[in-house]
Amino acid sequence: MKAKKLAIVGATGAVGQEMLKVLEKRNFPYDELVLLASARSAGKKINFRGQEYTIQELKEDSFKDIDLALFSAGGSITKKFAPVAVDSGTIVVDNSSAYRMDPEVPLVVPEINPQDAKKHKGILANPNCSTIIMLMAVYPIHKLYGIKRIVVSTYQAASGAGAAAMQELEDQAKAMLAGDQPP
Repeated sequence: MKAKKLAIVGATGAVGQEMLKVLEKRNFPYDELVLLASARSAGKKINFRGQEYTIQELKEDSFKDIDLALFSAGGSITKKFAPVAVDSGTIVVDNSSAYRMDPEVPLVVPEINPQDAKKHKGILANPNCSTIIMLMAVYPIHKLYGIKRIVVSTYQAASGAGAAAMQELEDQAKAMLAGDQPP
């Protein structure tokens, strides 16, 4: 699918920035790109594929004529704006936990269940990053032998909480290494 008009919601966050890197690396096709973020980030400039883009504030009218929106701004933002986007005719791919447990929203890992992407009603979700990586290794074994149950414990990275959490971790580590009390 070539998105005529593609939007990245949460474009200035850690995950949004990573999405842009992946889109560039994979030469993802689109005709027009719209970068959306909070009012605090609106007006900032981002260079992408040799072009300068201005971050636009995410608002309810942001999805007019958007074909595909990749959401990376967290669950509360997704819950508020994904239905608005769908009502505007936009297909939403959500990277947050907002719709992961919703039986009406397909949970898709393209290498494992691409057929489920066709069952969407406007929103597609992807599993947690740890789950995706695990499934990539486990799925071929499951196809051969039929795994019945998996018990998993994960330790999530600070990066999953966004750029502010990464900065807080860095500040705390620097303070501790300097022998100071962490902030």
